[in-house]
Amino acid sequence: MFFLSVHLGFALEGWWSFLQTSLGAVLFVPLYAIWVTLLLPGVWASMLAGALYGTWLGTLLVFIGACIGAEVAFLLGRTFLRNWVQQRLNAMPKLQIVQKAVSQSGLKLVFLTRLSPAFPFSLLNFVYGLTEVSVLDYSIGLLGILPGTILFCGLGEIAGDVAQFGDVLDSRSGGSFSVLRFVSLVATLSVVWLVSRSVRRVLQDSESSI
Repeated sequence: MFFLSVHLGFALEGWWSFLQTSLGAVLFVPLYAIWVTLLLPGVWASMLAGALYGTWLGTLLVFIGACIGAEVAFLLGRTFLRNWVQQRLNAMPKLQIVQKAVSQSGLKLVFLTRLSPAFPFSLLNFVYGLTEVSVLDYSIGLLGILPGTILFCGLGEIAGDVAQFGDVLDSRSGGSFSVLRFVSLVATLSVVWLVSRSVRRVLQDSESSI
C-alpha cells in the first residue's frame, strides 16, 4: 500500500508539472471541453485551472474550453443525441419549461440561465439543442459563465493545491462570493419571470386559436 501511494504521488506530480508547461496549458482547453461534454461538474476543473495558471490565464483557458464543449454538446443535442436528450429532459420538469420558454425569450434567457447556478451548465448545453434558439444567440449567451469562472479560478489560485480545494470552498464567505450570490439570485428570479411570461403567452395563443 505504501509503495502504491508513493507511485500515485509521483504520477500526480508528473501530470501537475506537465500541465504547467506551455503544451500542458494548450492541452488543458480540449480536456476541459471533453469534461463539459461528459456532463461532469466544472467547479473543480475551474479551480484546477486557477491553481495551475493563475486567475486570469486560467479563466481564459476555462472559458475557451467551456465554449468549445458547450458548442459540441449543443450540436449533438440538436442532431445525433436528440432522442437521448429528450429522454433525460422528460425527467426534469424545470428544464422542460425552460426549453419551451427559450424559443420566445432567446438570448436573454440563455444568458440568465448561464449566470444562475440553479440550472446545470453541462446538461443545459444539450437541452438548448432541442430549442429553436439560434447558434449565434446561444454562443453569445455563454458570456454569462464568466463571473463564476473568474471566481472559481481565483479560488483555485488561492488554494494552490488540489488537496486544499475543499477547505477553500468551505470557507467561501468573502465579498466576491456575496456578489456572485446576489447576481445569481437576480438571474434566477429573472429566469423565473421570463419563463412565466413565456408560458402565459403560450397559453394565450392556445386559447385564441380555439
